[in-house]
Amino acid sequence: MSLHIDHVVLWVEDPLRALEFYTQVIGLTSVRAEEFRAGKAPFPSVRLSETSILDLMSVSSAELLRKYTGEAKPSAAGRPINHVCLAMDRDEFDALAARLAAAGVAMHTKSNPSFGARGSTVHWFYFQDPDGNTLEARYYEGTQISS
Repeated sequence: MSLHIDHVVLWVEDPLRALEFYTQVIGLTSVRAEEFRAGKAPFPSVRLSETSILDLMSVSSAELLRKYTGEAKPSAAGRPINHVCLAMDRDEFDALAARLAAAGVAMHTKSNPSFGARGSTVHWFYFQDPDGNTLEARYYEGTQISS
């Protein structure tokens, strides 16, 4: 069986602030931003690849979604999701680190190997968006990431 992640919903206080962070700092392309600004879409998204996006949904929508998703069980960390990992090429990894540093975003890393979908790598760091959602950036030596 081969599955791909279609989308991940991130809870944010201010979707436009989150959209600015994900497009300007991380460098992703917006999806439905103008429709959201015009009141024609319930939330904006950003494209991770040709086949997957992050939805930037206001926490005020949480109650509405519970009728579809049910109540989330508390996790050990106090959040339903620990983090989302973004894999990229080395040049993009370095450029992202530079943009995060320029924006004053703290990055946390260790030099130990970390396992992911393409194996182990020592090239990774964690950071948070303005709403406290934790993301990981990584690249795999000698691996080209395609969209």
